[in-house]
Amino acid sequence: MGGTRRILIDCAIILGVGLVLALVGPFGSFAAPFGLRLLYWLAMSYAGYFLYFPAMRAMGALAPRLDLPEPALWAAACLIVSLPMSAVVWIANFVWHPPRWPSLEQALAHYFNVLLLGALVCALFWFARQRHLARPEPAAEPGAPGPPRLVERLPPHLRALPIALEMEDHYVRVHTPHGSALLLMRMRDAVAELDGTPGALVHRSWWVARGAVQGVRREGRNIRLQLAGGIEAPVARTQAPALEEQGWF
Repeated sequence: MGGTRRILIDCAIILGVGLVLALVGPFGSFAAPFGLRLLYWLAMSYAGYFLYFPAMRAMGALAPRLDLPEPALWAAACLIVSLPMSAVVWIANFVWHPPRWPSLEQALAHYFNVLLLGALVCALFWFARQRHLARPEPAAEPGAPGPPRLVERLPPHLRALPIALEMEDHYVRVHTPHGSALLLMRMRDAVAELDGTPGALVHRSWWVARGAVQGVRREGRNIRLQLAGGIEAPVARTQAPALEEQGWF
């Protein structure tokens, strides 16, 4: 449900972006009737969202694995995705002018216009996401149990209930809503320090929090759990029947 809610919120934001662009009428579109401008910019806004969003989500999941800054990967994805988006916009622009093959100068100018708008909208989503992640955790009620011991091992800016634990050689990577960190310890010791947090060892190298599961992806007999933050965890075939019986998928 969390993933669906986020997509609905994103689509509402894109609706607002499309409306603003229709009102402003950039790149010579203001001369067209408002109804046509609105239809055009809504179509381009949603087309852009469904091109850029998967790339940005993939970069967010890839950043901790590569130990690279997420903003740099978002910028790289924006540069790449703006290429197919430029083609979509060029075809859509046949609304304003007859089909024609662009010169190199026109193609470059067109690409940079698309890149500019794409980068602005991606930046909007980036800062909205950072504001959400920076939101403080609600204070515990008096007498309520504290966070699991494992959380205290994490850097202060990452301290939150883990989404998943992943074995990497002699380390455990702790995935949280704020990012991930490597801890030098065994998986069984890390799970023990979760202090009963609802979850399961879905694979010999993965523990997953029950509340972090947002979907399931099946490829033949292979099953992968789709988690918050764009993370995917494999499910061992020996674990699948028990997890299915418990309602994980």
